[in-house]
Amino acid sequence: MKYLLRCLASGLLLASFGAGQMLAQQVKAGELVIEDAWSRATPAGANVGAGYLVIKNSGTVADRLVGGATDAARAVEFHAMTMKDGMMTMEHVTDGLLIEPGKSLAFTPGGYHIMFVGLHSPLKQGDKLQATLQFEKAGKVEVTFRVQPVGSPGPTASHSSHTM
Repeated sequence: MKYLLRCLASGLLLASFGAGQMLAQQVKAGELVIEDAWSRATPAGANVGAGYLVIKNSGTVADRLVGGATDAARAVEFHAMTMKDGMMTMEHVTDGLLIEPGKSLAFTPGGYHIMFVGLHSPLKQGDKLQATLQFEKAGKVEVTFRVQPVGSPGPTASHSSHTM
């Protein structure tokens, strides 16, 4: 009986650790920390998807996100949603995004986001989309985007600020 209880307790501990890892995934690249990369499932026939994450710069020098690639789509682009004359507009950011030292840059629905253009197949809930982000200083960084349900607000709601 004690053995069974120990096995159950160990299993629960491992399961809770695994769930925490899913929500708190981190990738470190030099002074940058990339957290909580996720995407939403897309309907059949959709040829674009969006990715969200937080990039923290704990260093003393700025870095710039300048590009990306994935086997899941033809191209990776960075976009910004802004209000212009009372209308929400989306702009393609072509000169990269600066991550200042000691600050964070959040990619969120309705703000900056990563566009996966020309999807080869729909993104399905539970899938993992592998992508490479290119930084001026940190270089190429492999990131896994966990696909959430359609319309999901994301795996966590703790990152809504652009500063650390």
